Amino acid sequence: MSTFIDLDYISKIQPRLQKFKKKREYLFNFRCPVCGDSKKSKTKARAYLYKVKNDMFFKCHNCSGSHNLANFIKLVDRGLYNQYILDRYKGNKPLQEPDLFKQFKNTTKEKLKSTPLQGLKPFSEIDDTHPAKQYLLNRKIPKKFFDKLFLCTKFQTYVNKLRPGTFGKDTDKYEHPRLVIPFYDVDDEVFALQGRAFGNEQPKYITLKLYEDKQKIFGLDRINLQKTLYIVEGPLDSLFLDNCIAAAGADIRLPTDSKDVVFVFDNEPRNKQIIDRMYKVIEDEYKLVIWPDNIKEKDINEMIMNGHTQTDIKKIISDNTYSGLSALTKLNSYKRY
Repeated sequence: MSTFIDLDYISKIQPRLQKFKKKREYLFNFRCPVCGDSKKSKTKARAYLYKVKNDMFFKCHNCSGSHNLANFIKLVDRGLYNQYILDRYKGNKPLQEPDLFKQFKNTTKEKLKSTPLQGLKPFSEIDDTHPAKQYLLNRKIPKKFFDKLFLCTKFQTYVNKLRPGTFGKDTDKYEHPRLVIPFYDVDDEVFALQGRAFGNEQPKYITLKLYEDKQKIFGLDRINLQKTLYIVEGPLDSLFLDNCIAAAGADIRLPTDSKDVVFVFDNEPRNKQIIDRMYKVIEDEYKLVIWPDNIKEKDINEMIMNGHTQTDIKKIISDNTYSGLSALTKLNSYKRY
């Protein structure tokens, strides 16, 4: 029965697939709707639907895209996908939805010396004339996040209250106000903190993990892993994109399909470390934004400060997202080192 339904829905999406041909039973060939297959040749068709045991799968030999039939239908026609799920599984035991957030939950519950945000004041309660508040306003940080960003006048003393001995005893001469950016997990609990300097103090960022088994990922409290997920480098940059997290220097392990993940690195074509990470993203079959030559700003926040709107940036990202061989070709011409 399931095979009959799969073949029925393949026939329904057939009009959307260029150069569609049935090669043999349970094997179909067509031009890839993900990468476009080839801009130079309109006759190349390197995408296939094929059967493994009782299920159909999609594979493109150009961009290396790979999905089960359900996810491929969702890619081609979201409305048809919803109907397919109903038809494919009605009358059967419902599929168990995996706990996509399991690895991001706090399981250790280590005891801290004080509550993570104790003694800090959110920027939503700070007067606009305050120099620290002016810093956020000048960077055009969305005000809806001001209740989750905090001012700390003595960061090292504050951290020592959470984790005694982190900075030693003599901290007074090194104290500077810092912007505190809490990292919330999917249960809305703080599991890490980042202190960002307002001026030229070094280091510019100080990140403290409160629970060692957690990945340093900012924005887990705001995302839906069932939708396309964007990954940027800096927490503040992530506040300008929907469904976006910041890697905070970490190599993220994600419990979601690579086709639904887009990495958005800083615009630094001369930074070998970033370029190497971009190559690794392509190797791992994730999508990647490669900034066009007319974008001179280093990151998303700088683009906002220079007049780009969030809508502008979303379109630039959409128009410059690549995967597979097209990403490799574009990255080879993008890098400058």
